[in-house]
Amino acid sequence: MPRMTVRQMWKAKLEGRAVPGAVGAGATLALGGAARGAFAGVVLGVDPSLRGTGLALVEFAPGRTPVLLRCATVRVPAKRTMAFALGEISRAVTAMLAAADVRHVALEQTIFVQNFQTAQILGAARGAAIAAAALRGHEVFEYAPLRVKQAVVGAGRASKEQMARTVMALLGHGRPLASDEADAAGVALCHAFTWRG
Repeated sequence: MPRMTVRQMWKAKLEGRAVPGAVGAGATLALGGAARGAFAGVVLGVDPSLRGTGLALVEFAPGRTPVLLRCATVRVPAKRTMAFALGEISRAVTAMLAAADVRHVALEQTIFVQNFQTAQILGAARGAAIAAAALRGHEVFEYAPLRVKQAVVGAGRASKEQMARTVMALLGHGRPLASDEADAAGVALCHAFTWRG
């Protein structure tokens, strides 16, 4: 049997199929040395940014391709204040959480920023999203951008375009997603792929 690519292994795991050579015949994909079943439930993926936060609700069920239920980008014009932008992010996250029976919220972490002010702004945007989820009693999980790309594409240095194409292929989604929405869906996929329940 030909060797499976990382992407094919993740796809098989999501569909609840055996992954040859993972742990043994008939085993589910093993990550971190332990065999696990496929993640089930709805994940809200969040790609936080002050002026363009991406949100994506993705449903996972064993034996099925993940389904993108809803996605949006919270666009806030530069002329609006930071406080207004944070309120819009919080409002949008709350609305997404109310739209489905969300099991977990997954956010992309901020790793590299050019300066201290940018770090503060990105931290505030993340805080608004995290607070909105926490106030509704949802668990929040954070993933480094490198880990998201590795989990979804199989390469930590994948381009934004490659990431978006892979996300759309994994979701069986026909129309192109906005960049921030594709990133948010990627975070949700990463969570489901790497979840250790």
